Amino acid sequence: MLKKILLALVILGTVIAGYVYYRLMLAPVVPNDLQNPVVTIPTGATYEQVLDSLAAIGVRPDRALFDPLAERMAYRKPVMRAGRYRLEPGMGYIDLLRKLRSGSREAVKVVLTTEREPENVAAKVARFLEGDSLAFVRLFQDQDYIKSLGYTRETLQTLFIPNTYEMYWDATPRQFMERMVKEHQRFWDAEGRREKAKALGMTPTEVYILASIVEKESLVAHEQPRVAGLYLNRLRQGMRLEADPTAVFATRDFLTTRVLYSHTSFESPYNTYLHTGLPPGPITMPSVGSIDGVLNPEKHDYIFMCARGDNSGEHNFASTMAGHTRNIAVYVANLKSRGLR
Repeated sequence: MLKKILLALVILGTVIAGYVYYRLMLAPVVPNDLQNPVVTIPTGATYEQVLDSLAAIGVRPDRALFDPLAERMAYRKPVMRAGRYRLEPGMGYIDLLRKLRSGSREAVKVVLTTEREPENVAAKVARFLEGDSLAFVRLFQDQDYIKSLGYTRETLQTLFIPNTYEMYWDATPRQFMERMVKEHQRFWDAEGRREKAKALGMTPTEVYILASIVEKESLVAHEQPRVAGLYLNRLRQGMRLEADPTAVFATRDFLTTRVLYSHTSFESPYNTYLHTGLPPGPITMPSVGSIDGVLNPEKHDYIFMCARGDNSGEHNFASTMAGHTRNIAVYVANLKSRGLR
């Protein structure tokens, strides 16, 4: 009888052990049909907050199994690893804990496009990373910090190169800036850009500033090297750039559809109708195409440009005032033909 009882206990123990093994190793805790298998763990989150984050995406482990297993796997700590973690559908308890414990986070894609000013960059980056825009703005306005990077309030925007960057979601504002410094160096070291800037007698910062004007003057890619060449001609001859976008930037009248005397007469170091040379900083984050347009300008003798007025976005160019006057007439005629004044 005793042997039968012992045998029954052994069998029961085996069944229980098999069940536990199945629950821990084989039974899925992450549903196979989970719609969004990415869990976000905020910085400073507690163990309970991790479970809340899992529940928010539809992962609800059996606490009677999960808690002791998390304890044994040294996962139950006062502060958990932050980040975004992509879970595999059908993942079991042990694999889930290994994923969360390992810190093998999923990178997010931070997309930088032609944002106007550092504050706009802050708002854009905060859409992808954990920190809020105010945290980025505070850092961007920290004079001692930006000086330590070699920038001023006016030139800070020249640090940012439009691109898509993979980063961890919980990257801090300083970590973001450290990455931008590396990417900036990598960009200017590539394709002979530093050498091309030097051949123009310009620094990368000056190239970026001029490229920001080219960017706002023409969105037509094939025209940008020509526009860049025109402005370089003006700089060499000591002429004012007289670029409409700088007057708009100076007045902050970004919704205007036409540049008026009130814009071009507005006193500001950014207004190139009033001041010779480049403005103190960029007026937007230029595209790579605009930057390379300045570095590889079209060689010509144009010093005047005028929109065609035919809704093409393109311009007519001239090397003399007489030619410019004719182009203005073309512009006016095209506007009239389109029923515009």
